[in-house]
Amino acid sequence: MRLATFTLKSDANRARIGALSDGKMLDLAHCAELSGFRALPGSMRGLLASGRIGLATVAPLLESPQAAALHALEDVTFLPPIPDPEKFLCVGKNYRSHVEELERSDLIKETPEEPTGFVKLNSSLTGHETDVVRPHSVAHLDYEPELVFVIGRPAHRAKRSDAFNHVIGITLLNDLTCRETQKREVASGSRFWTSKNAPGFGPLGPWIITMDEVPDPYDIWITCTVNGEQRMRVNTHEQIWKLPDIIEHFSRLVPLAPGDMFSTGAPGGVAVGRPNAEELFLKPGDVVECTFESPAMVLRNRIVAPH
Repeated sequence: MRLATFTLKSDANRARIGALSDGKMLDLAHCAELSGFRALPGSMRGLLASGRIGLATVAPLLESPQAAALHALEDVTFLPPIPDPEKFLCVGKNYRSHVEELERSDLIKETPEEPTGFVKLNSSLTGHETDVVRPHSVAHLDYEPELVFVIGRPAHRAKRSDAFNHVIGITLLNDLTCRETQKREVASGSRFWTSKNAPGFGPLGPWIITMDEVPDPYDIWITCTVNGEQRMRVNTHEQIWKLPDIIEHFSRLVPLAPGDMFSTGAPGGVAVGRPNAEELFLKPGDVVECTFESPAMVLRNRIVAPH
């Protein structure tokens, strides 16, 4: 199942929750109404909070979708799958190849001995196929495709052995980063990453792939291309801290709720780690595609200059 939050181009003021059905987007609430099913929550967080009951309602809608509730993807504007997570925690320094390139670039002071993270603000999130404004003050905008786990069941003081029972699915983040600001933050010891939280610096989606369609989250090839040129291709098995480590660590003190998300870190191969970094940093006009090869998903965004 592939779950999304979207608007229609003909009705941009109303956010809807949907599911991919034969290459079209199914408006779940409208389909449930037409089918005489129980009313569905109006938001993705609400749907996930309804647990198995909510998802059990979605399954038959996908088996017999109402034609009036199906929309061509070109008529849809994607929002982040969860536009308003209560918590979006990003794990840092989680691929050895990325740690090495950050050390070479003086962007970390030491390798952590346990999972570390920062908060991604809701105001930084944007959807698939949206334009991302690179402010005039930013010269070194970098790409960071990351595997994201979505929480589907509350977790507090969760154990490693039970971690995946709290996860509903995965999605994809491009954790765009202003490297010149990040260097100042590292030098000052800041724990709040403004370098990653400017408006639009969090393209997310386009949808959540539920775990029944993910054979092994630690055998996913993640790629990133800029204007069709491949910049990285890395497998998620290279992560240092896996999801059981992450959930056990963070849920010791912080209760996790349905709709919360964990981004699991950038792989090696970002621009700042390359000798020709100045040529590779993102510029207005660049089209960035981050992908999972299998299960397949593409997150595409264009970098633009301010108006």
